[in-house]
Amino acid sequence: MGLRLTSRSAQRAPAGVAGDLISADESMEELAALAATAGARVAEKSIQSRARVDAATLVGSGKVEELKSKIHFFEATTVIFDRELTPTQQRNLEKELDVKVLDRTQLILDIFARRARTREGKLQVELAQLNYLLPRLTGHGAAMSRLGGGIGTRGPGETKLETDRRRIHQRVHAIEKSLERVRGGRATQRGQRQAVPLATIALVGYTNAGKSTLFNRLTGAGVLADSKMFATLDPTVRHITLPSKRRALVSDTVGFIRNLPTTLVRAFRATLEEVVEAELLLHVVDAHSPEAAHQTAHVLATLSEIGAAETPQILVLNKSDLIPGFEPGLNQGEPDVAALARRILADPEHQPAGAVAISASTGAGFPALLEKVDELLSLDPVSPCVFRFSTAEGSPLHLLHEHAQVTSISYDENGSRVEALVPESIKRRLKRYLVAV
Repeated sequence: MGLRLTSRSAQRAPAGVAGDLISADESMEELAALAATAGARVAEKSIQSRARVDAATLVGSGKVEELKSKIHFFEATTVIFDRELTPTQQRNLEKELDVKVLDRTQLILDIFARRARTREGKLQVELAQLNYLLPRLTGHGAAMSRLGGGIGTRGPGETKLETDRRRIHQRVHAIEKSLERVRGGRATQRGQRQAVPLATIALVGYTNAGKSTLFNRLTGAGVLADSKMFATLDPTVRHITLPSKRRALVSDTVGFIRNLPTTLVRAFRATLEEVVEAELLLHVVDAHSPEAAHQTAHVLATLSEIGAAETPQILVLNKSDLIPGFEPGLNQGEPDVAALARRILADPEHQPAGAVAISASTGAGFPALLEKVDELLSLDPVSPCVFRFSTAEGSPLHLLHEHAQVTSISYDENGSRVEALVPESIKRRLKRYLVAV
């Protein structure tokens, strides 16, 4: 396990977030958490503020000398930078420091490679890694410039660098074709879902906000949920039953993060389409985190990037039980939840369709969350209906109890009169039993 040092320059906050700069300490703690998730032990952290970056080494010669002494003192094997390095900067830093040098993007790609379990997830990570590696092949010096020859090359004049580039391009093309087939399969699945009125709800949010814990609480699934970042990577879909007795599909997706590498956003297009195609988003926020506003803004920016900004959202204020004086399930009305939502949503242009305070770990606030989901799902809408069934017709009454919310039932010598809140699909099936009111 390598010991790792970190160094960063100040970062600008995204549009809509109060304050010009993201806290350097907060960003450094996030980088340390990412390093720990990747299996490293952080030996030292270093923050640098510069008027402009150094083109050759990012941090300048003075900081490089300081890092050399720290590497020697801690016997560190790796240095991680909290921003993306250019190929030239990475090459120069590795030459000067004589240890492995990684940037934030490489660290996240490494975590994703560890977490991917399905064939699709592994292909997506490999695609992102190859797209990141391609412009950096020149950074390997003379080892990548040896002459190659023989069958399969362009002749004795082709360098090893050119051969490797060609092979990477071929592999990228093959992966993209495989992922296109995955997209086709997902489109077929969505078409099958749409044939039956079954809405899809996607969980989105900053990594480690509690999405998987919420998913397990909603569906009873056994998805891994721990405090490490990107604990779950491959999406999982399960069905839930709402208070109206309607069924819906819930999809747990990969967590977003500040400065999510664009190579990953592009590579995970097939997975993120589950978010784009969802009818409703549950935007899970760690309401107790002091960085909740910044994290929420980054999630909203990523949703805009993938084309899901207009999808209705419920702001799920998770971990609100950790806020002193706040009890999810009791503080559900104005002004409590609304005030908490306003504090987190710094951008007035992005207002959710609703906000609910919950605790995914204890289940507090879940009835209010399910009621809000039921209210906002427009697919297979629910309406009050009155039905009349004869004594011999038990099957339609059973169907009503299974898939609708029966509010009143009375019996006489001719059969039963039933009042219920009924999804449109069930209403059509029982149309001949409807009673005009």
